[in-house]
Amino acid sequence: MITIPYWRLSGFYFFYFATVGSFIPYWSLYLKHIGFNADAIGELSALLISTKIISPNLWGWIADRTGRGLRIIRIASFFAGLLFAGFLFFHGYWWFAAITLSFSFFWNAALPQFEAVTLQHVKTEPHRYSRIRLWGSVGFIVAVLGVGRLLDKLGIDNLPIVVVSILALMWLVSLIIPDAKRATINHANSVGMMHILKKPEVIAFLLVSLLVQLAHSPYYVFYSVYLKHYQYSASETGLLWTCGVLAEIVLFIYMKPLLKRISLRRLLLSSVLLSVIRWLLIAHYADNLAILITAQLLHAATFGGTHVAAMHLIYNYFGEQHQGKGQAIYTSLSFGLGGMLGSLYAGYYWESLGAEFVYLIAALCCSVALLISYLWVGRENSGRSE
Repeated sequence: MITIPYWRLSGFYFFYFATVGSFIPYWSLYLKHIGFNADAIGELSALLISTKIISPNLWGWIADRTGRGLRIIRIASFFAGLLFAGFLFFHGYWWFAAITLSFSFFWNAALPQFEAVTLQHVKTEPHRYSRIRLWGSVGFIVAVLGVGRLLDKLGIDNLPIVVVSILALMWLVSLIIPDAKRATINHANSVGMMHILKKPEVIAFLLVSLLVQLAHSPYYVFYSVYLKHYQYSASETGLLWTCGVLAEIVLFIYMKPLLKRISLRRLLLSSVLLSVIRWLLIAHYADNLAILITAQLLHAATFGGTHVAAMHLIYNYFGEQHQGKGQAIYTSLSFGLGGMLGSLYAGYYWESLGAEFVYLIAALCCSVALLISYLWVGRENSGRSE
């Protein structure tokens, strides 16, 4: 019987997403605090995401070629922390742009390869993926709440120190994770990567993923700024972010019985539909706390549901031979290209056309993604995930 290193895998997710919970909700506030305008914030956020287009593919190719995915994770984690420390010493737009590009080149390499390592560990019990991944959501909540309170007391100038500290802990955890045994692959019978990428369903799935993440970008980049405009405190902002991730955790806990009842296709369709509703609520009711909480609870679907469906579909589409490259392509197109385009349009139109317009575009993107999903994704194999 294969032993899954549950707590060590969970620990990496905890600290990775604790970094995200320290960074994403408050970084735009930090940039605004030190003098950057909305255009600059959008551009810096786009630079942060842009390396996801190249970095995961490069490292994914190396990982599949060498079988050293875990070593890549450790190297990437170390240099991500080291380079992020540059924000403590250098200032100005061009310095921030250079540090953002270099830091994110390594930062964006870690998670896709770790997803591949985790899926290799749980391949005999795939339902356990959600139970491991939920600790990333717990880490996010702990960081959002803790950092929000810390910044209220000590000031937002301390944010870079907090992020560097958590990155260091993430690297240390990566050192104690064992590698997974990879199955022996019969290359004579294996399917080529280009053959997989030419399948209409795979193309449709990747396009849906791009549109969903493009729609999420205004939320990740400007949601805290949006809330501050409506006079929400840093602690209240942290609580609203936390509501979303708590809902995500509940979904991860009950994902195993849920996937016994519904197919991956139905999970994806319902999650994208709820994404449309979420962005419409945020666009029109930012001054209503009860509706904002409702919109945040939909994060369980808009991120949690789409993510779990994507992880299972990637494993089904690309198999073990191409898992690293498959994760990399998914990350590059969705979080990379989609995230970069979303950050840019949000930054450029946030002040000129307003936040409501930006979130309405997000709802429109998810509407298109819903149509594509309905027409092409999962029709050939709509069975339940085991």
